[in-house]
Amino acid sequence: MHSLISTSPISPSFEPYTSLTALPSSPAPFSFRFCGLRREVLQLSQPKYRVVNGLSKKTGNYVTAASPGSNGSPQKSFDYDLVIIGAGVGGHGAALHAVEKGLKTAIIEGDVIGGTCVNRGCVPSKALLAVSGRMRELQDDHHMKALGIQVSGAGYNRQAVADHASNLASKIRNNLTNSLTALGVDILTGFGSILGPQKVKYGKDNMITAKDIIIATGSVPFVPKGIEVDGKTVVTSDHALKLEFVPEWIAIVGSGYIGLEFSDVYTALGSEVTFIEALDQLMPGFDPEIGKLAQRVLINPRKIDYHTGVFATKITPAKNGKPVMIELIDAKTKEPKETLEVDAALIATGRAPFTKGLGLENINVETQRGFVPVDERMRVIDAKGNLVPHLYCIGDANGKLMLAHAASAQGISVVEQVSGKDHVLNHLSIPAACFTHPEISMPQAKEKAKKEKFKISVAKTSFKANTKALAENQGEGLAKLIYRADTGEILGVHILGMHAADLIHEASNAMALGTRIQDLKYAVHAHPTLSEVLDELFKSAQVNVDERKPVAV
Repeated sequence: MHSLISTSPISPSFEPYTSLTALPSSPAPFSFRFCGLRREVLQLSQPKYRVVNGLSKKTGNYVTAASPGSNGSPQKSFDYDLVIIGAGVGGHGAALHAVEKGLKTAIIEGDVIGGTCVNRGCVPSKALLAVSGRMRELQDDHHMKALGIQVSGAGYNRQAVADHASNLASKIRNNLTNSLTALGVDILTGFGSILGPQKVKYGKDNMITAKDIIIATGSVPFVPKGIEVDGKTVVTSDHALKLEFVPEWIAIVGSGYIGLEFSDVYTALGSEVTFIEALDQLMPGFDPEIGKLAQRVLINPRKIDYHTGVFATKITPAKNGKPVMIELIDAKTKEPKETLEVDAALIATGRAPFTKGLGLENINVETQRGFVPVDERMRVIDAKGNLVPHLYCIGDANGKLMLAHAASAQGISVVEQVSGKDHVLNHLSIPAACFTHPEISMPQAKEKAKKEKFKISVAKTSFKANTKALAENQGEGLAKLIYRADTGEILGVHILGMHAADLIHEASNAMALGTRIQDLKYAVHAHPTLSEVLDELFKSAQVNVDERKPVAV
């Protein structure tokens, strides 16, 4: 199974389109990527610590730690130390970390625990993609014969596949809930909104106070004007993940991360796919070389055609025996192009922040294209440009990086701050992935180089020389390193190849820690493993810095 990942961030920009198109930044929309679920979620084992209020025997400093189920004690005059509005992956990660810090914590959820990622995103989509990956392998006669394996007609049961995705989401959702309750986090049911400074309302008329508040309300699918979604034949990703039927022919509007993942699922299950893309090329915004290779292995060999440079101005669901109707116009001239008749249409034009009704007007905060404005520490900024005391916003709602694991990281960073330790998250080191076969990324290194006025260098290695990949008959793949030759700083890494989603973290962690290429060249990788792809990548980089002199970070 191939994959392609990048440590470079995805653009958080989101421009509401008046006509149907694929957003240039629709990859980020894919809150479907990683979940970053904590150990407590999957194992539910109790942390090995106890209540300690007093002097540390080791350091002599006064410490406060939480024990399972204690949930701390609130500061005087407040109901809670921390209230989190939204129980998705970001809110969950923040809540667990807050309890570890001894903060009395409550989390408010108006829908279901787990948010988009667990219930309508990362988790169920990966279940479907696991099926599509296996179907592709079993249907690839050439690949199987090369391994000496004979397989007769692979098939699938649609309902069983759908149940696999649904059951996985249910299991993870229950684990999330159990991990919160096990640590004593108060789960408050109802829609949460801000009444004023350090005051939150939830449900009909319940009001609580908190020393600090985190907004973690996530996002929803963006549906442009002119689109009639019926949830059956014209659907968003929320509907598609239920896999209620597999259409013979489906149009996917938008060739970003959402659209590409679903094209992988649908074509593996037998559908024909037509992409509708507003820009002049598929996968807009991707590194050109990576995008070209991805199109060769993702699009061309499959039952996929595409229309680029067009908007879908109107989509009508199938009714009274008539198919789904899609009216296309030229993206530049706005002249009518043609009308498509298909069995179904998936609207994959990105995601919009879910921030309406939060009571932001009560604290003089104005959203920007729906996003809550924040600084680098996730502190909310009001309409006058001032910081709102004790109020933070994380995840998709702030638009910095619309990825589930980024939301969790931001939440942990905020908890560090409210606990008295300054912390700024390095978004450049957060990896992003599209879990097609292979997976796809979006680099931003060139933009950073242009901004900071330095020259970038590029190194590449192929999976075709990797023993483990060849043993699996999966030699198709590429690793690409973008770096500064004068300092050895890693700016981005893109991997198209087997298990790239696992390999990428060596690079992303190096970026987060400020580790330079000249140091990574001495790292030892087991043989034969796929990790040697990165070993060769780092060793092939031409770093010009004098290794005898320290490099300022």
